[in-house]
Amino acid sequence: MIPDIFPYKKKSATLALIILIAVLLKPQQVISQNNGFSKFADSLIKVRHIHFEAIDYAVYKNKYDTLKMQEFLQKSKENNYSQGEVFANIMLGNQYRNKSLFEKSILYLNNALDIAKENNLIEFEVVSLNMLGVVDRRQDNIKSALDYHHEALSLAEKQIVQTEGLKKSIAVSHNSMGNIYLSIKQYDLALDEFNKSLAIEKELQNKLGLAINYHNIGAIYEANEELDRALTNYEISLQYNEEIDSDIGRIICKNSIGGIYVKQGKPEEALSVIMPTIALAEEKQDQFYIASAYLKLGWAQIQLNQLKEAQKNLEKGLDVAETYNLKASISEANFQLSHLNERKGNTKLALEQYQKAVDLDQTITSEKNSQYVNTLRFQYEAEKKNNQIQSLAIENEMVKLRLERNKKSIIFILIGLGLLAAGLLSFYRQKRLKSEKKILTLEQEMLRSQMNPHFIFNSLNSIKLYIINNEKENAVYYLNKFSKLIRKILVASTEKEISIGEELETMALYMNIENIRFSNEINFKITVDDAVNKETIKVPSLVLQPFLENALWHGLSSSTQKNKSIFLNVFKIKSNYITITITDNGIGRTASSDIKENKLLKRKSVGIELTKQRLENFSKNYTNTYKLSIEDLYENNNPSGTKITIEIPTKEIHKLKTA
Repeated sequence: MIPDIFPYKKKSATLALIILIAVLLKPQQVISQNNGFSKFADSLIKVRHIHFEAIDYAVYKNKYDTLKMQEFLQKSKENNYSQGEVFANIMLGNQYRNKSLFEKSILYLNNALDIAKENNLIEFEVVSLNMLGVVDRRQDNIKSALDYHHEALSLAEKQIVQTEGLKKSIAVSHNSMGNIYLSIKQYDLALDEFNKSLAIEKELQNKLGLAINYHNIGAIYEANEELDRALTNYEISLQYNEEIDSDIGRIICKNSIGGIYVKQGKPEEALSVIMPTIALAEEKQDQFYIASAYLKLGWAQIQLNQLKEAQKNLEKGLDVAETYNLKASISEANFQLSHLNERKGNTKLALEQYQKAVDLDQTITSEKNSQYVNTLRFQYEAEKKNNQIQSLAIENEMVKLRLERNKKSIIFILIGLGLLAAGLLSFYRQKRLKSEKKILTLEQEMLRSQMNPHFIFNSLNSIKLYIINNEKENAVYYLNKFSKLIRKILVASTEKEISIGEELETMALYMNIENIRFSNEINFKITVDDAVNKETIKVPSLVLQPFLENALWHGLSSSTQKNKSIFLNVFKIKSNYITITITDNGIGRTASSDIKENKLLKRKSVGIELTKQRLENFSKNYTNTYKLSIEDLYENNNPSGTKITIEIPTKEIHKLKTA
């Protein structure tokens, strides 16, 4: 309490007496507290918890005391308690990070990582990697931060047994990568990561994680100038922080809420929210949030035309940011000082500060960083798919080995009965493995079909032409569409089924890209009946693409008419089905077949057959099977196109049994 009394210079005799008693008693209290923790640390080491979460729960608020963690570290070393040693190093690293003493933080966190690796402590290794990523993120070292979090996420997801600690670490990885995407203005990617993290935290009922994610989602809305939605999310986050009594959380949320008030033109309300956070941030010695609080305070004072006070606070924030190399805060400080000097009429200085802010901001949101993020994300998705395939292969081998062992054991115990049982079991398992292998093969072939080299090569060639022709806006527009399509295909390939809404969104992207090669002359339209719930009705992922591809390349590519069109309609006329029709006004199947026969190079299309097999597998879980029909359309006895009708079942078998 002493630091809170002295700044106000109150000289009453009563307060002086209180201070004197506090000074006299403090050494005694410290000794008593240290002795108490020393005994507690000894008992904790005797228990020897093996999970990170168990130690974290036992240590509770002592983890924020660096002296106590130093003692716990030393005692853990002396007693060869590796988990305690790693935990103490991580906690010390976190405290030094919060004080923006980054070199010291990295030293402790690297010690934790080395010990965890040496002793194969996977949970602790994942936490160490995530915390190293947070340190780099605080310093806006985008690439190295992303590498740490990606490594942590991959390692955690590879573990067969998903403990609560690993789940929390996976949530932290997603959240941290979301923050990185947010810092380089990749808002869609950021929101995707925050939502993944939020889902895990809701499952674990982790209020701290919920507070963090709601705040970050608010930051995305703020970046997109959706201020009311941003404020709602910040207030939800603050409520969770109040429930867990987190001072750091209060600082973060109130700073952000104050920033929203400034943007809404309510500087007085902003000051009332931000002012108390400065003292709290300085008490916690968290330089990152001290800088942030002073900058937001100065920003509000500019709006109130309190220019002298604003300059003083902005310069304080800049000084802290430069001292601790907080790049984003340095950039923000220069932006605000530029606005301040513009109001004062110091246009030359304002321009210099504005340019300094822009230059620094560009080092954070550079194209190289964005390219690196996208490349690493694609690598992660591909690696995840390969890991799934390898896991299935290993599982198949393990099943075969178990069958062999079971057969031998049964033969020795009960020859006749054992052979019969082994035969039945083998037949059942082999049948199931063949079914799983067939499904896996179909999914792999499906992915190859969507990602075929011709499509990718031609799409990129089309985009290249825009670049060559100096049509930058078209090039960027279609490159964004192409990257989003590839990402959706990769994500969809990991799911056996997706909502009809997601499928239609992916098909719209696909047609958008393919339409470039037709000079955007194809009129493609999607119509969905109001009776169709796009979020709950499921279909096999990417099931419509082969039909659209056929309509394009066999129906419309050889058509000479100007008004080329493809209409995709989704409606519900039967209670247990949804009906999808794809209608084109192309040359029809007969003419298309003749053209194909006359081609020197014939290539067999497997897309439709593959889709039929996937629909058949999908229908096994439903009370009805799928229906597919292809109809040739005629106008005045002349071919006028093709209509494909697909009826996909919607009522699952288990629902029927429950009813």
